[in-house]
Amino acid sequence: MIRVNLLPNAIERRSSTEGGQRWLLLVMAAVVLEIIGLFFFHQTKLDEVAVAVGKVEQLATQVNDINELVKNHDQLKKDLGVMRARQDAINKLNLARKGPTSALLELSHVLTKGKGPTVDQEQLDQQKLDNPLAVFNPGWDPRRVWLTTYAEQERVVTIEGLARDGGDVYEFAQRLKLSRYFHEVKLKEGSQDRSGEGTTKLDMVKFALEVKVKY
Repeated sequence: MIRVNLLPNAIERRSSTEGGQRWLLLVMAAVVLEIIGLFFFHQTKLDEVAVAVGKVEQLATQVNDINELVKNHDQLKKDLGVMRARQDAINKLNLARKGPTSALLELSHVLTKGKGPTVDQEQLDQQKLDNPLAVFNPGWDPRRVWLTTYAEQERVVTIEGLARDGGDVYEFAQRLKLSRYFHEVKLKEGSQDRSGEGTTKLDMVKFALEVKVKY
């Protein structure tokens, strides 16, 4: 009687089967991990694409806004030009209204006893040091001068009047020269004038000044 031992072969076949199953599981696990990795990679790329699309849309909106501004650029320039011209006209009107008033007010200060021209005090003090004769006399009586004409054209003023003597004309002209509101004072040729009647006649000096106003 012959006995055949089949146990080792059976064990070997079972071991081979189990090894194949483990290898298959490892391959399947690797495939699953690869699929999961590809899923996350794909999702990451989708997120990046979404961010890029959002930036593109934002840039497109900015480009549209810029195009709208550029489209209206010519009209905006015209509107701005009209506004500036209107403002210049208003400024000129205000200047024309206030300028002569300021000049006449300054003239009243020049011819008011105890007052004088509007002048920077430091500049006046320096003028006293440089040339004491170039400043005005605060004790002068402005009533020694009478104005008969004040005519302005293109900021050039002609002033005519009477004075007791040439010294009064000089003092009046000097005050105008020192004032912030007047410049380029020119004394025209004057003449003698006798005013009054009988024994009350006074020898007066007719004078005329040409002066430019600042405003």
